[in-house]
Amino acid sequence: MSKITIPVRKFDAVIVGAGGAGLRAAIQLSEAGLKTAVLSKVFPTRSHTVAAQGGVSASLGNSEEDHWHWHMYDTVKGSDWLGDQDAIEYMCRKAPEAVVELEHFGMPFDRTDEGKIYQRPFGGHMSNFGEKPVRRACAAADRTGHAMLHALYQRNVRANTQFFVEWMALDLIRDAEGQVLGVIALEMETGEIVAFHSKATVFATGGAGRIYYSSTNAFINTGDGLGMAARAGIALEDMEFWQFHPTGVAGAGVLITEGVRGEGGILRNSDNERFMERYAPNAKDLASRDVVSRAMVTEINEGRGCGPAKDFVLLDITHLDPATIMKRLPGIREISIQFAGIDPIKAPIPVVPTCHYQMGGIPTNFHGQVVNPDGSTVTGFYAAGECACASVHGANRLGTNSLLDLLVFGKSSGDSVVEAIKAGPNTLKDLPTNFAESTLGRLNRLNTQTSGASVNETRLELQRTMQKHCGVFRFKDMLEEGVRKICEVEKSVRLTEIGDKSATWNTARVEALELDNLIEVAKATMVSAEARKESRGAHVRDDAPDTAANPNGRDDEKWLKHTLWHREGNKLTYKPVQLKPLSVETIALKTRAY
Repeated sequence: MSKITIPVRKFDAVIVGAGGAGLRAAIQLSEAGLKTAVLSKVFPTRSHTVAAQGGVSASLGNSEEDHWHWHMYDTVKGSDWLGDQDAIEYMCRKAPEAVVELEHFGMPFDRTDEGKIYQRPFGGHMSNFGEKPVRRACAAADRTGHAMLHALYQRNVRANTQFFVEWMALDLIRDAEGQVLGVIALEMETGEIVAFHSKATVFATGGAGRIYYSSTNAFINTGDGLGMAARAGIALEDMEFWQFHPTGVAGAGVLITEGVRGEGGILRNSDNERFMERYAPNAKDLASRDVVSRAMVTEINEGRGCGPAKDFVLLDITHLDPATIMKRLPGIREISIQFAGIDPIKAPIPVVPTCHYQMGGIPTNFHGQVVNPDGSTVTGFYAAGECACASVHGANRLGTNSLLDLLVFGKSSGDSVVEAIKAGPNTLKDLPTNFAESTLGRLNRLNTQTSGASVNETRLELQRTMQKHCGVFRFKDMLEEGVRKICEVEKSVRLTEIGDKSATWNTARVEALELDNLIEVAKATMVSAEARKESRGAHVRDDAPDTAANPNGRDDEKWLKHTLWHREGNKLTYKPVQLKPLSVETIALKTRAY
């Protein structure tokens, strides 16, 4: 295979992914004069960041007093103390600067009557170290991600960033010393395989929510960056922690932003009870997402769900002024009408928790550099956004911190690349002679495999296994069985067959290659979840009961540590959580309650 010659294109830097993180990193690189390529499976403004609705968090204090230290406290608390406090401090301190900078790029934020950026309350965001809800989510109606992507893309056009649209990265190029030298990619239109040779490679490939049967994620969110990293020998961090968003449209999974509750929306059960008052007396419907999701599932499991099958609850905004809904939540009204057949001005929206976000990913520091288990950095390799784990979200992410993550770490990874390239050699390091062997072998198998497994059926089996065995609530026996089942699914993935062997616009081949990435993420998730014998954040086990010694089932003595999953042998190792911030006192461990 290694004797086959494939074209090589040379760049200073290659970014894989054109969502918020990739576009923000590209701005830093292109405006620094570096020759930058951005690869994307879809047109940049169709990246999944476009689906973010509610806002981007920053302690601007435009509506009431706020402080970045309070934001940091809420983020550490939301992470259930699994977040690294140095990275969290960095993100929260940088937040106001990042949002103002975005506004200067042309982001059309909503405005207060005084002309300042409009901010709404969001789950888990509190004033004065948990005193009461605060307005911290900077919003453009309920289309914040959409507006952000367009602003960042236009800035990249101004900077002459070079885009390769409808290209899929297949594998990292890594030499014997472990340095990353670029990626091998597939042009979907022609089927051509090309090596992108670079001094620096930035992964901004987004999440992998499509490992679950019910997900708010786009169909493109197949964990490509995680799969490529795992195959290249990079360990994946904290993959057991997946956030289920409380409000996906029942039966469709389409996201209903937390901003609906920020504007005054109320969750109700079949008795028309505002049930969150029982689970989170202070924050109520604006408790953190994992708390609200578990409360909803509990209501459903105890028979207080709504509908003929009693399998959802209701999100009620009928008490709000219709003018407020039309101004602040126009997209949500449209989604509700289209996907639920309900006008939320007139009737409540049926909602159910749905897989939304991965807290884990490729291990990085807050400079965006990918790190090895021993803390050393992987030369030439950077990651930002949902595919990366800095770790600012720990065991559970606060709403609106994802868009902030994209901005802050997209920029910091770009700055790190600029610094490294300017300090390094002017020439590219030679590619290994067999750099494409593994990739071409995978493609050759797909082109020659007959009588194999169906890609669609195998992917469906993977998704159903994850949904059943590793969902909102997790059970010891189900997790153990899930590990066995996901390893069986892997055998089918290795033998998938595609009927179409052509080169041009072969979506069957693309889906089979995406499945190669999905299975790596699914294995990492299931194996890591089975091994963590506690409840923390979004990871809640039935055999980790709430006791005085371990409130909420969290065991800090044994499990205050990050999981590292290694593809070779499904091996797990662990590393400590960084409890020391950069400049302030450590936020001490305590029971997380709202």
